[in-house]
Amino acid sequence: MQPSDLTLLFVVFVTASLLTKLWLDTRQARFVAQHRTAVPDAFRDEVTLLSHQRAADYTLDKLRFGLLNTAISTAVLLGWTLLGGLDWLNHVVRDAVFPRWGGLAYQLALLGAFTAIGAIIEWPMDAWNTFRIEQRHGFNRMTWGMWIGDQFKQVFIGLLIGTPIAALILWLMGAAGQAWWLWAWGAWVAFSLLLMVIFPIFIAPLFNKFEPLQDDHLAKRVTDLMARCGFKAKGFFVMDGSRRSAHANAYFTGLGSSKRVVFFDTLLSKLSHGEVEAVLAHELGHFKHKHVLKRMIMMFVMSLLGFALLGWLSRQLGFYQGLGVSPNLGREPNDALAILLFMLALPSFMFFVSPIFSYFSRRDEYQADAYACQQASGKDLAMALIKLYKDNSSTLTPDPMYVRFYYSHPPASERLAAMAAS
Repeated sequence: MQPSDLTLLFVVFVTASLLTKLWLDTRQARFVAQHRTAVPDAFRDEVTLLSHQRAADYTLDKLRFGLLNTAISTAVLLGWTLLGGLDWLNHVVRDAVFPRWGGLAYQLALLGAFTAIGAIIEWPMDAWNTFRIEQRHGFNRMTWGMWIGDQFKQVFIGLLIGTPIAALILWLMGAAGQAWWLWAWGAWVAFSLLLMVIFPIFIAPLFNKFEPLQDDHLAKRVTDLMARCGFKAKGFFVMDGSRRSAHANAYFTGLGSSKRVVFFDTLLSKLSHGEVEAVLAHELGHFKHKHVLKRMIMMFVMSLLGFALLGWLSRQLGFYQGLGVSPNLGREPNDALAILLFMLALPSFMFFVSPIFSYFSRRDEYQADAYACQQASGKDLAMALIKLYKDNSSTLTPDPMYVRFYYSHPPASERLAAMAAS
């Protein structure tokens, strides 16, 4: 692999993905603004013009912020790679850590320093999104103290969980021979499955309170629905999502017998019992059609291919030089450098594949909706979706091209039309 060839290819993909993102965001902004003055016919009985315009304004604000975020992210990417940022950081960390503590400590320190700098760069953007955009549109409920506390919790959890798996993978890269990537993939799969089990029990409660569902009538309805559909869960819990945001949601979490159903308190305050039941039936539809299992298998297959590619690239001198890094040529290992470069470069190359995943995700949503209409009230599901779109200020008039590229869920109009036709 010639370094100049990889450099050119990288620049082409970064530029193409940047221009495509700008084009799509501009299309979406123009389309939403053009349809701001009138509620679509299918929603005129349920959505006021004021709510429709608020959703348009919220969407436009997020798009403007997204444009800025895209520009900054691209500049940071080039700064880490072709402009020499990662090369500089590697020299600083290597010279400070390797002579005294050895190769594994140096590599963990490099990963840690890179992650810390990345977090410092992202924090202002996250704070701006929370305290300007979300707050301006009435969604933010967080205080600065709560936000800062969340950042420190995330750092602590990242160190506690990320350090052992990173150390294991780095050790395998150095000790397991050329087939290290297969062993590392197996370790990553086991770690991912373990995380699915422990997340709802140990990690999620660090950020939110989860209490058993107290509404006996609703509990009976959802229990009967679960039994009717042949599903079991560890329990039904209400999460205090309103402490942080006015957005509403519900989800399954956990794996196997540890699965539990979580309702945001904001969701329960906005939907009737029948509508909550219909939303849960939709989630059960994903399990009935094995969407969750299929996505998990696809994720593991994609990660296997990724580890195999990393295994090959990590042995190519041109991989490092082509992305702006001088690899270590002495006793110092290059494994952490390879991981970081791979993580930095891959999103630009995978960007144009994302519409394929979006398409299959939207298809799954249609199937889950159809299942929900069989097991619960289709009218309740339609009303629940309209309420959630309205209360979350989701635009009812997205640009079709933007939808095809980004949307994991069908637009409201298409989704309701499919439900009515089924």
